[in-house]
Formats: sequence, C-alpha cells, structure tokens
Amino acid sequence: MEKLIITPQNVCARQFIIEHENGIVKSVKFIGGCPGNGQGVCRLVEGLTIEEVIKKLEGIKCPGSRNRITSCPNELAQGLKALLK
Repeated sequence: MEKLIITPQNVCARQFIIEHENGIVKSVKFIGGCPGNGQGVCRLVEGLTIEEVIKKLEGIKCPGSRNRITSCPNELAQGLKALLK
C-alpha cells in the first residue's frame, strides 16, 4: 500500500492523507476543514478507483474557499490527478 500526502490550496483543510493500492483508494483522511464533510467524502471515495474519484470530485466549487473556485473535494481530485502523471 502506498501513502500520498496532499497539501491543498485555498481551502480550509490543511492536508489530505490518502492510502491507495493498485489504483484503488483504500482510505482518505482530511486534516483540518469541516469535520463532517471531510469524513463523508472520505467514506464515499473508499474502494473507488483513483480515476472514479477524480471524475466524481473534480470541478466542485465551495463559496467558502479562499478563491471561490475550488473546494476540498476538488483539491483532492487535483492531487490525485498529479499522482497519475
């Protein structure tokens, strides 16, 4: 199992810790941010492929983000996209 640590930009969460194996997300943990929303996103993406997570989360916007054009889910998707490159 591999671990990826993402430092998101312009959102409340300070870090995402992702464990994945063979292209499948095994677990995600949000450090900071909205606890309930973070836990919900983490549970929903467990067991999905990295590509499925990106497809579901990319482009979500949060009016509470610093630039109003991103969100914690979008930042998670962007970090996973970087992993695939």
